[in-house]
Amino acid sequence: MPRVLVSASNDLSNDQRVHKVCSSLEKEGWEVLLIGRLRSDSAPLERSYATRRLRLWFDKGFAFYAELNFRLFWILLFERVDAYHPNDLDTLLPNFLSAGLRRKPLTYDTHEYFLGVPELQNRPRVRAVWAAIERWIFPRLESVFTVNESIAALYEEDYRVRPAVMRNIPPSQTGPIERASRAEWGLSQTGYLLINQGTGINVDRGMEELLEALVLLTSDVHLLLVGKGDVLPSLKERAKRLGLEHRVHFIPPQPYERMMQLTRMADLGVSLDKDTNINYRFSLPNKLFDYIRAGLPVLVSDLPEVGKVVREYSIGSIVEDHRPETLARAIEHMRAHGKRPYVEALERASAQLHWESEVEPMLDRYRALQQRFTA
Repeated sequence: MPRVLVSASNDLSNDQRVHKVCSSLEKEGWEVLLIGRLRSDSAPLERSYATRRLRLWFDKGFAFYAELNFRLFWILLFERVDAYHPNDLDTLLPNFLSAGLRRKPLTYDTHEYFLGVPELQNRPRVRAVWAAIERWIFPRLESVFTVNESIAALYEEDYRVRPAVMRNIPPSQTGPIERASRAEWGLSQTGYLLINQGTGINVDRGMEELLEALVLLTSDVHLLLVGKGDVLPSLKERAKRLGLEHRVHFIPPQPYERMMQLTRMADLGVSLDKDTNINYRFSLPNKLFDYIRAGLPVLVSDLPEVGKVVREYSIGSIVEDHRPETLARAIEHMRAHGKRPYVEALERASAQLHWESEVEPMLDRYRALQQRFTA
């Protein structure tokens, strides 16, 4: 059985894209080893394929990336392997070097336009280092995948190489999603419940303005913030200052199925990224497809990729700005109409948007590699 080494810089616990890729490769007849990092708060992993998480001395910054890349290089160089599958630029270098030395195929999966991440925008020296690595390696890659057409176009503009697109969409539903109990979470059965979920509740995601909008709405409108992010401490302070302690509910990251149960009990899913950097402008967040899968109409900001999906399937409303008054009016409009007008459109979107169709181009790549090995 051919063996593929998949590597990522996170702790693997909540990375659904990497998990779906590994599961798809395993079903296709590959032996998978997934390598990531182990943090002090990492949740246990239960996967059908092999995993290895590295306990690192450093947690962030140059020292973290240097240690991660050094450790990865030596593991990738000596592990039994037939193919390499790095995720994002921060794991590409050791994979590229190991693949070159061992003359093994490499498939690169870039989940974002890495040089456009907010963390690099005011750090020109750090960005220059990553840019040099990408500029050296990217044109030499045989197979590249990314998350949407807008980001594929950016890479094509930079390197005259257009990645294939594999959007991060949930698998087909095998059955109805169980609805979590509102009573269990201390929520009213009749109130109107908004949800924003995911692992990136960060600055410029529109949550500050959403809290301000809640003040303009009736007291039975509540918000669930499920996940983690760097803006959560300030959001908790803002909720307290605005008198929203009992209307804004902060829930830590949950296993995927549990998170979907929480999503299922809401009335409206929100995704309010701002156009403050390239990655936010062209984002196509997982939560949009999670809302669709859970049967929730959505309220989103007017960004190209998100807006295209919402308009194509008519599954919600799009706001043109982030003023609290604008958000409040949009929420009142969605509440007045309820879920009923969106049920058929959401069912159609859920039936058409699923992982099994997205992953086919990548599986074609690995089927060709299998044929190469057996030729």
